[in-house]
Amino acid sequence: MKLGVNLTYQGAAELAVTAEQLGYDVAFAPEGYRSDAPSVLGLVAGRTERIALASGVMQIPARTPALAALTAATLNSLSNGRFRLGLGVSNPDVSDGWYGVPFAHPLARTREYVEIVRMALSGEPVCYQGEHYRLPYSGSGGAPLHVITEAAHSSVPVYLGAVGPKNLRLAGQIADGWIGVFAAPEHVAQSVEHIRQGRESAGRTMSGFETVPALATSIGEDTNACIDLLRDHYAHLMGIGAAERNFYCSLAARLGFADEAAEVSSAVRAGDRDRAAKAVPADFIDRTALVGSVGRIAERLREYADAGVTTLSVMISAVATDLDGRLAILDQAMTALNRSGVRD
Repeated sequence: MKLGVNLTYQGAAELAVTAEQLGYDVAFAPEGYRSDAPSVLGLVAGRTERIALASGVMQIPARTPALAALTAATLNSLSNGRFRLGLGVSNPDVSDGWYGVPFAHPLARTREYVEIVRMALSGEPVCYQGEHYRLPYSGSGGAPLHVITEAAHSSVPVYLGAVGPKNLRLAGQIADGWIGVFAAPEHVAQSVEHIRQGRESAGRTMSGFETVPALATSIGEDTNACIDLLRDHYAHLMGIGAAERNFYCSLAARLGFADEAAEVSSAVRAGDRDRAAKAVPADFIDRTALVGSVGRIAERLREYADAGVTTLSVMISAVATDLDGRLAILDQAMTALNRSGVRD
C-alpha cells in the first residue's frame, strides 16, 4: 500500500514538497467551500517533480465535460504526465444550490461525462449525441470539441468518487480508480467487492485499479484528544444540505449512527456549530479516520491494506493544527506505514 496526501490551499505547496520528499505517491486536491482543485494543483505542479497529482474530486456539475478535459490536459502537460483526473457528482444539495444543475440520473450522466472526457483527451475532434450531453448541442457539427494541448508522456487516468453500490460498480466499469471518504476497513472491503463486480461485467480484472480512501488523520498518544480535533471537520461535511440527502450522514447511518447524524445536521441548520461538533459520535470518527499513536495507526493501515486499499490518502485539517503540525503528521503517517509492513 502507498500513501497520498489531501491538500487544502493553505500551505499546499509546502505540504506537497514535503510529501514528495517523504515518499508519498500522490497529492490530492479536493474541491469545496474553500478552493477549487485545478488552481491548487497548478501551483503544486510547479513546485514538485515526482509526486503524482490528482483532483480529489473535480465536481461534475461544476464543469462541462469539455472544460474538464481541457483542464486535465493542461495539468497533465504542466506536470509532465503526473496528473490523475478524479471526478464526482457531488452532493445533491450542492449540485442544485451551487451550480444550478439537477442531480437526477447521476449514473447515466457520469457515464456520458467520462466518455466525452476520454474522447477529448485522445486528441481527436469530438461529436457526441447522448441523452444528457450533446456536442455540438445544435447537432450542426460546427466547431467540434478538439483539445490540442501538447501531449504529455502518459494518458490521464480517471478516478471516480463513489459511495453507493451502483456507483461503485460503475467506477469499476469505466474508471481507473475509486476515491472514497469516511471509510471503515469493513466497508472498504464491501466497496471493493462492488467495484470488482463492475470490472468483471466489463471484462476486466482488478489489476491496475486504484482504491483510494481519503481519511481524516490526527496523530498523538491521546486517542480521545485526536478524535476531538476532528469533530469540526466531520460536522462540516455532515452538515452540508439536508441529512436525508447527505452522503456523509448516509454513511454514518450505515455504521449505526443514524440518530447522531440527524442531530449533527439539525445543529448545523440551527447555526450551532459547537453543538454539531459535540454530537459527532467518537466511535464514528474512530472507525473512519486515522487517530491515535503511530503504533495504533500502523495497525489500522494493515487493516485497510487487507481490505483492498492500494493507496490511502492522509487528510489533514488546516483548522485542527498549523502548518508545522500538518507537516509533522505527514512524517508520522509515513513512519506508521513503514512500521505496518504493508508499504508498497
